Amino acid sequence: MPVMMQAQATACASKAPDLYEVSDYTNIAAHIKKEFDEIYGCGWQCVVGTSFSCFFTHFTGNFIYFALETLYFLIFKGRS
Repeated sequence: MPVMMQAQATACASKAPDLYEVSDYTNIAAHIKKEFDEIYGCGWQCVVGTSFSCFFTHFTGNFIYFALETLYFLIFKGRS
């Protein structure tokens, strides 16, 4: 993911727990997905949690996985 998108992802993820309960993973993920869809176009997916596994296909350069304290974030744009 380009550096500008990475900064957007971490900024959005940092403010989402202030808007929702930290354990409300679904609404945090929905918030991040909505913001990325609005800024970068439709098709973004977001997974948030303290533990998860996944396997998916994504567009090259449109993937980030990172942690903020105890929450892990996976944001990617899926292939159609």
